Amino acid sequence: MSDVQKKATAYWKENVRYLFILLTIWFLVSYGAGILFKDALNEIRLGGFRLGFWFAQQGSIYVFVILIFVYVRLMNKLDKKYGYDKD
Repeated sequence: MSDVQKKATAYWKENVRYLFILLTIWFLVSYGAGILFKDALNEIRLGGFRLGFWFAQQGSIYVFVILIFVYVRLMNKLDKKYGYDKD
């Protein structure tokens, strides 16, 4: 395997790892907080709304948007690490 192929393979392995971690976080927030743990979270109020309800309606969307920005930052660092940031 050539050096370029090794670099590309390592790049994609790290990229897939980032995707898996970030999507797992999103799943845990949207499914876990919004559905599985909603009864426990509903004991807490946020802005007048029960926290479980808030996560189900808005919280998971906010977390997803934050994760998009985190992914962009991680990918910019990854591009620099492997030299793909040059035009």
